[in-house]
Amino acid sequence: MGAPIIESLRKHTKAYLDCHLMVTNPLDYVEPLGKAGASGFTFHIETSKDNWKELILNIKSHGMKPGVAIKPGTSVEEVYPLVESENPVEMVLVMTVEPGFGGQKFMPEMMDKVRTLRKKYPSLDIEVDGGLGPSTIDAAASAGANCIVAGSSVFGAPEPDQVISLLRHSVEKSQ
Repeated sequence: MGAPIIESLRKHTKAYLDCHLMVTNPLDYVEPLGKAGASGFTFHIETSKDNWKELILNIKSHGMKPGVAIKPGTSVEEVYPLVESENPVEMVLVMTVEPGFGGQKFMPEMMDKVRTLRKKYPSLDIEVDGGLGPSTIDAAASAGANCIVAGSSVFGAPEPDQVISLLRHSVEKSQ
């Protein structure tokens, strides 16, 4: 997946196209994804500790909403400077599995990070990604997540629209 996919999708939708990049040099992808029509650009703090200020400015200058992701082993405090910056990220993504492979089990202990972020930043968009589905959505939503990434639970369901509706309802009732 990459800019060609985003460009193709953009021709057919005005939907929010959220791009989460698990790459070592996200700066290389900002311009192509911005030109392709991406709405959001989320990078991992683990690969951007030295250049996140430049990265955020670059993302915004290409018309995208900047977000930062943290892996399960990364302390939530690492994103505070990015949220509190003069040019802040607009979303924090808490990975609820180790990134890279679909179908992993949800890590409920990551909800402490979500709760901490929600308490500290009440209006921040907080996204969770990994193992989200009908049996885990309530834990994420009640912890304060308002953006949900669901892959296997939706695409592997016999009735994907019902799963999407259930996930959406859980988040809406928790806000």
